[in-house]
Amino acid sequence: MLDQLQKNLGYVFQDRDLLQQALTHKSTKSHANNERLEFLGDAVLDLVVAEILFGRFAELQEGDLSKMRASLVNEKAFFKLAGLLELQDYIVISSAEANNHGHTKPSILANAFEALMGAIYLESGLEPIKVLMTRFLDKIYPDLSLQSTFMDYKSALQELTQARFKVVPTYTLKSESGPDHAKEFEMQIFILDKLYGTCSAKSKKEAQQLCAQMAYQRLRLEGSV
Repeated sequence: MLDQLQKNLGYVFQDRDLLQQALTHKSTKSHANNERLEFLGDAVLDLVVAEILFGRFAELQEGDLSKMRASLVNEKAFFKLAGLLELQDYIVISSAEANNHGHTKPSILANAFEALMGAIYLESGLEPIKVLMTRFLDKIYPDLSLQSTFMDYKSALQELTQARFKVVPTYTLKSESGPDHAKEFEMQIFILDKLYGTCSAKSKKEAQQLCAQMAYQRLRLEGSV
């Protein structure tokens, strides 16, 4: 079964147990779950994507490179890549999590993708991940550019609300959870004391961007743009 995954991935594991661990969610209560590999993969992907962007976009300054990296190294992007590999067919989760549609949860699939990259790094270093990520990014973003990967919804929304309502949005932290290396922040956005969205992400900034995107699109639907 895992042969097809490795074919999709374009990488064959020397240690099949390591591959299995990368696909095993913590809900199984197995000691060999993918939580630690996820932590490692997150750091590795941050570096590899930064190197790819640095080499490909010599004309961009640090700020724009950081924006592009942020748009490519996050749960939403990794969820897309997990779908490309059809990871939903291979992850191992508990029965309770399965009953809660865990096989299709963006967070679980994105984490499994990070864990998979962490496992490859442990076995073969950075170079195979750079090759894989270059191929994956080219497939998902055939015209990779700052414009195609990133829109600053916070700035766009602020301009809109100032023009429309003479106010700026307010972001509040509703809750935070998880261990220090895998925090989850739940943010809310208010405009004129009205709640426009609640979003969760691995950083406050990312959650704020998601909230801003939700509010911006909602205002467009309401005909305010």
